[in-house]
Amino acid sequence: MDGVLVHEGRLIPGADAFLGALAAGGHPFLVLTNNSIYSARDLSARLGNLGLEVPPQSLWTSAEATAAFLDSQRPNGTAFVVGEAGLTSALHEAGYVLTDQRPDYVVLGETRSYSFEAITRAIRLVDAGARFIATNPDATGPSPDGMLPATGSVAALIERATGVSPYFIGKPNPLMMREALNSLGAHSETTVMIGDRMDTDIIAGIEAGLSTILVLSGVTAESDIDRFPYRPGRVVGSVADLIDEVARGTSIPPS
Repeated sequence: MDGVLVHEGRLIPGADAFLGALAAGGHPFLVLTNNSIYSARDLSARLGNLGLEVPPQSLWTSAEATAAFLDSQRPNGTAFVVGEAGLTSALHEAGYVLTDQRPDYVVLGETRSYSFEAITRAIRLVDAGARFIATNPDATGPSPDGMLPATGSVAALIERATGVSPYFIGKPNPLMMREALNSLGAHSETTVMIGDRMDTDIIAGIEAGLSTILVLSGVTAESDIDRFPYRPGRVVGSVADLIDEVARGTSIPPS
């Protein structure tokens, strides 16, 4: 989502036409995001305000993926959460009780106001034996004033303090990719991953066996690509460069 359809709260030019072409051509799609701040319903409304029609069922967030994972591992468990409403709501809906008293899990998500007190509590709970989960490994996120520390950076702080490594649920974890494919009823051989980050989107697509397209409308510059030991199948300026291919009624070729 971020860097592909929107960037720093603004619509990326052509994103609305690209989604329109997908819908007109009958190409199913799912918007994946490591952002755990908002629920899928909230994100749908925020995208709608920018002119993008994406129904909640076409959004899959790291918060929802985290709640689904915890429900599969320890149903009706307990968790101490550092994060926003998108994450706490997803856990509540999965039957989880949120507590700071001997929780089964410490769950770290995205927030624009990390509390030193909450991080300290998380460190003490993990040190006491709580299992450590993080919604996503992104170290930084964008803002109009420059990069912000994100979940991966705060997870590293907790890990350094406790010696306990978190289990990351969001991209590039194949769990999130498998859920996406299952939701679409799709096969990896006929699915394309479009993203703006080499370290989450593109590697997630590669490891899941998908064709990959890197867009340069987000955080990755073309000069950054050679820093990685893997490459995307294609590189384009933005999704606007793919509109004609979709409009012709053909699939997006990997190269």
